[in-house]
Amino acid sequence: MATALITGSYGGLGTEFVNIHAAAGGDVILVGRSQSKLDAQAAQVEKDYGVKAYTIAADLSIAESSQQIFDACQELGILPDYFINNAGFGGQGDFARERSMEDDMSMIAVNIESPTRLLKLFLPEMIKRGSGKVLNVSSTAASTPGPLQAVYYATKAYVTSWSNALWREVQGTGVTVSCLMPGAMATGFAAAGGLDDTKLFANAVSPVQVAKEGYDGMIAGKINVVSGLVAWQKPLISLSPMMPRKAMLNFVYDQQVAGSAKK
Repeated sequence: MATALITGSYGGLGTEFVNIHAAAGGDVILVGRSQSKLDAQAAQVEKDYGVKAYTIAADLSIAESSQQIFDACQELGILPDYFINNAGFGGQGDFARERSMEDDMSMIAVNIESPTRLLKLFLPEMIKRGSGKVLNVSSTAASTPGPLQAVYYATKAYVTSWSNALWREVQGTGVTVSCLMPGAMATGFAAAGGLDDTKLFANAVSPVQVAKEGYDGMIAGKINVVSGLVAWQKPLISLSPMMPRKAMLNFVYDQQVAGSAKK
């Protein structure tokens, strides 16, 4: 059975990916910042599913972490069959007046730089082997600019564009690259980013179905998997290219104003 490496393994969507793969009988490589949380997750996974769970503690906001993860896999003698770039975070606030330099640079490092560096290392080896499946977790945020989450939306636009380009580049190699674009989900993401009292997350969906659809889409080699949309997102995704730009930006801004969920 295939071995899957999952970054951000012990948070919301990551936990679901781990459980789905382990339930199918596959070993997992768990990647996250906290060794104690990784150890607890690994012990639970091995107990529940009878598979092998390896752990790699790494801070993905640090550039060297990608090489650290790659080297750790080489030491284990494992080139993952499935690679799920799931780790990422957002954060609400006005870019110039509320968001700190450190927060936004860390976001770019985790959401863009880390997955890019990781696939620079792992993808050539998968191509050389002639097999492998990659799932990059983006967001429906990739489809529009996001005032009050300006950097986050931009990072996800990068992830989707980059993933789609790779989907074409790896054709014929035995490797596939897919992109998952979830809507607003009920995970720790909203609370961590100061978004839990916004209209955007007022009707957030469970990550369970999103993870299942993303995982199945990866197995099938789909280019994009859009999942977990709340009611207002469905028409926005299809109509956003045709909407007047200013009206669309005003609408997205309103969805992300802190306290707007109560209005």
